[in-house]
Amino acid sequence: MTPFDPDRVLALPLVANLATVTADGAPRNAPVWFAWEAGVMWMLGAEDGASVRRLARDPRCAVEVVEYDNEAGVMRHVGLRGTATVEPMDPALFRRLLARYLGPEAGWNPWFITEVARIEDPAGCLIRLAPESVFTNDVSFFRTGPALA
Repeated sequence: MTPFDPDRVLALPLVANLATVTADGAPRNAPVWFAWEAGVMWMLGAEDGASVRRLARDPRCAVEVVEYDNEAGVMRHVGLRGTATVEPMDPALFRRLLARYLGPEAGWNPWFITEVARIEDPAGCLIRLAPESVFTNDVSFFRTGPALA
């Protein structure tokens, strides 16, 4: 195990897995796009969304982000744990989040923005996780040995 600066991975437009707890205590995972700003992870939510409902009942959560490139032998893992809050939508922050994955706003698919992202939707919200613990593990040497990829 080789630790590293988690910002190296959290700056990339990767998919994160948000783990929440159901009413009966079972874990649930959901893939999410995210923005990492000033030590806080922001994820999109909706008032009627399953993850938001679960977090309203039990705010404990975990988020996992993995940078993986089999051919290059890269495998870096960041794990975040803590208590999340559900915050009102911040359209400027949401636009920054979308830009991480979609590129410059001028190239965004209008249908996706209007029908799916719905930036100005009053039911939209953001999940905020200021992690209580952060775990990193770089096992990129899985192809090359201890010299690292």
